[in-house]
Amino acid sequence: VQLQASGGGLVQTGGSLRLSCAASGSISSIYDMNWYRQTPGKQRELVARITSGGTTNYADSVKGRFAISRDNAKNTVSLQMNSLKPEDTAVYYCRLRTSFGPDYWGQGTQVTVSS
Repeated sequence: VQLQASGGGLVQTGGSLRLSCAASGSISSIYDMNWYRQTPGKQRELVARITSGGTTNYADSVKGRFAISRDNAKNTVSLQMNSLKPEDTAVYYCRLRTSFGPDYWGQGTQVTVSS
């Protein structure tokens, strides 16, 4: 299984970006798909999560600004990021968790928000 993340880039404060993550390969029983982010010297933090049933959770810092969605048929997850702030600058990673098997991580995509 491979996860391919895309959509990162450089944007000004207040701007928007949309990240996408496509999973390929043989995948059975997806539990949820997540977006994490990490900055140098800090632990990777969960940004948003969406379960196979569509339940979503967000970090407090992004509530009301970010929206996670998924296409179950295509095994893709997206993260719409609006009203971006400099503190959103990080490498963003997608993660796929299966119900009974391993977890998978994407390669990361850089998001930079200039002030």
